[in-house]
Amino acid sequence: MLDLVLKNGKIVDGSGNPWYRGDVGIKDGVIAAVGHIDQEAHRVIDVGKQIISPGFIDGHCHSDLMIIDHPHSEVKMQQGVTTEVVGNCGLAPAPFIRSKAELLQTYVQPVLGSTSWEWPWETVGQYMDFVARSNPSEHIATYVAHGALRIAVMGFENRPATAAEIARMKELLEEGMRAGAIGLSIGLLYAPGSYTSREELAELCSVLPKYDGLLSTHIRGEGNNLLPSVQEVIWIAEQAGISLHISHLKAAGRANWGKVMDALELVEAARSRGMDVTVDVYPYNAGSTTLTTVLPPWVLEGGIESTLAAFRDPALRVRIKDELSREQDDWDNLVCSTGWQSIIISALQSQANKHLEGKHIAEIAELRDQHPVDCMMDLLLEENGQIAIVYFHMSDEDVKQVIAYEKSLIASDSLNCEIGKPHPRTYGTFPRVFAKYVRQDGVLSLEQAVRKLTSFPVQRFKLGKRGLIVPGYAADLTVFSMDTIQDTATFAEPRQYPDGFSMTLVGGHITMEHGRHTHKREGSLIRAHRCCSH
Repeated sequence: MLDLVLKNGKIVDGSGNPWYRGDVGIKDGVIAAVGHIDQEAHRVIDVGKQIISPGFIDGHCHSDLMIIDHPHSEVKMQQGVTTEVVGNCGLAPAPFIRSKAELLQTYVQPVLGSTSWEWPWETVGQYMDFVARSNPSEHIATYVAHGALRIAVMGFENRPATAAEIARMKELLEEGMRAGAIGLSIGLLYAPGSYTSREELAELCSVLPKYDGLLSTHIRGEGNNLLPSVQEVIWIAEQAGISLHISHLKAAGRANWGKVMDALELVEAARSRGMDVTVDVYPYNAGSTTLTTVLPPWVLEGGIESTLAAFRDPALRVRIKDELSREQDDWDNLVCSTGWQSIIISALQSQANKHLEGKHIAEIAELRDQHPVDCMMDLLLEENGQIAIVYFHMSDEDVKQVIAYEKSLIASDSLNCEIGKPHPRTYGTFPRVFAKYVRQDGVLSLEQAVRKLTSFPVQRFKLGKRGLIVPGYAADLTVFSMDTIQDTATFAEPRQYPDGFSMTLVGGHITMEHGRHTHKREGSLIRAHRCCSH
């Protein structure tokens, strides 16, 4: 007898093939039968011609700590997400050295959030074990994060690593890969990743081929330096002989709009040489990051305390203001190309400044009767450097081009959403793909959209037997109405769950039904299963 049968659905199986009418039978957490099913089952649900799809994979997000504090993962379950990939952009809570704990925690806090409890892990493997014990509702896979590696070994020093330091980072990377991490993530926009040469990164990546590990990259520049930044990570991957995944591909700043097509041509050229290169994209024309990313890289040397000390030095304030007032050759000055009116404060720590959330820097500067750069520095001082922003710097047409690209998958890039006004992608990415890019704009077919959210990310991140509706695969599924699916989260009111989903299943168990969490926690820590070459 089957455990559950979903009857009369429009099955979109994740392969990209056309949908077909049928039933899905589930037994012991896996798909047991697909098609016309007469077999008896403990429960039969007529889904009334709704879509039955594999559960969605959020292949790029920053839920590393949220998954522990909020293991029900309702913010993603409500969107049909059954698996998340964390450890992105070089940002992760492991590995870390106790003596440098504060450096790492202040580094990741604006993106990953903070915890009210002490981190009990030190290695990536210990972090993964802790996540597994937290008994999440969804599955989790992780990278080893380069920023965490470098802080553990070198802190925030802006210099090349010594041979001994590279050897130590390799050891920490190998530990994570042996524990089951899917690869290495680098964040070259963020210090201390931004202090690393391509040669040093290629040497570090020499560890990955032994484990069939993937290199995932937040590239060094997404504005004026977009194309050389794409060329740089392709060079690193080519030198190391590894697969490459470019995170949240975009062209930032009006002067750079349209360059995504040139970036995609670089990807195609690399693939024509036999390189395995893919990209991901989120379905919005605004990003979200930390306010400190707008600063000249030298200001971030030494960690957040050194940065705040620079703001207290009148001469350094003048230098910062001068550098932010003009384009730079060696780093992307997005303030110059985008403007302060495009930078919205999304999350502040102090109650005194909470009324500023949702306002852009130019508006706050006017309220305070300050120059925008002084306003930005003073806000960072008042908030101890912990400010999250939403950044309107992309064109809708560019976003469409990358979404339509055959070798792109779609992910949320969602940050911690505990406080403030988070980017609406946290609550709306997956329904938005169908409501806007399938139903409204026709950029993708239904089947193409499902493939980009299911079997493609599973293949890219080696997540095992899931992402397709075929017998023997994990019964991670979502059921929704193509007529009513809709993201309701907005930039003004982001904390709103979508419409159109009737259920989400993880491991064959209904975890979300008609907008209500069933308190099932059937998720797991997905470890990359591989054989070492030695």
